[in-house]
Amino acid sequence: MTESLVQLEVAGKQPGRVSRGAERAVRRIGRSVVGIAQQTGGILVLLGKIVRRFFPPDIDYYELKRNLHKMGNRSLPIIALTSVFVGAIMVVQASAYVQQFSATAFVGWGAGYVILRELGPILIALMFSGRVGANNTAELGTMVVTEQIDGLRSLAIDPISYLIVPRFLGMITMLFVLTVFGNLVALCGAALFGQLTLGIEWRVFFHGITELLKPWDVYVGLIKSLVFGLIIALSSCYFGLAVRGGAPGVGRAVNASVVASAVGIFVSDYFMTFLLD
Repeated sequence: MTESLVQLEVAGKQPGRVSRGAERAVRRIGRSVVGIAQQTGGILVLLGKIVRRFFPPDIDYYELKRNLHKMGNRSLPIIALTSVFVGAIMVVQASAYVQQFSATAFVGWGAGYVILRELGPILIALMFSGRVGANNTAELGTMVVTEQIDGLRSLAIDPISYLIVPRFLGMITMLFVLTVFGNLVALCGAALFGQLTLGIEWRVFFHGITELLKPWDVYVGLIKSLVFGLIIALSSCYFGLAVRGGAPGVGRAVNASVVASAVGIFVSDYFMTFLLD
């Protein structure tokens, strides 16, 4: 009799536990959806403020020049190193099939197609996000925490025109330029490793690129780099300006910026692959 009462009591409690667990799960999902909606709305509002500064143009050109140098020139070594090994990896992956079918004439085409359309723009954008985007978020977040942004407003200096617009233009421009540079380095790296490992002459390698690839294959990767630059610029600037909670908040903002940029890069690449083909 006692065991029956205990079983009934346990059975009566289980639905409550299940309902409370489901309620907590629904609350977590709801908070996540609301948070994503707030962040997306904030990014779109920031984009609207940036576009407003172009009519008429209200840009600090000295800051633009400084950001172009900082974001572009200082990123060249890491982009070059990454791109060389991207090209080398393409040749290494293709080496088994090339030797099996003696398809040396198609190595240049295969490496060029993947590098120019997909692998080059994506990897360069991720490296750019990790180096430039994270640094931009940390700088803006530190300025918010130390009330430098409020100081600019008190001096009648518009933070969007003075800080955000130059960084926005600098990131989009330099990612485009770095993608062109990185693609060239990756192709040269692929040709070099192709000659060292497979004995493919440079002439044969680049003949496959020029004869089998179309100009649109190059344009697709460059268009993607512009979109990736837009995503990185907006994400890093938004999360930098939205910092709350002192120094720990800056760390959280940098993490959120890098994650949002990476997700945006892959999601946008998925849709652009369909739209641009």
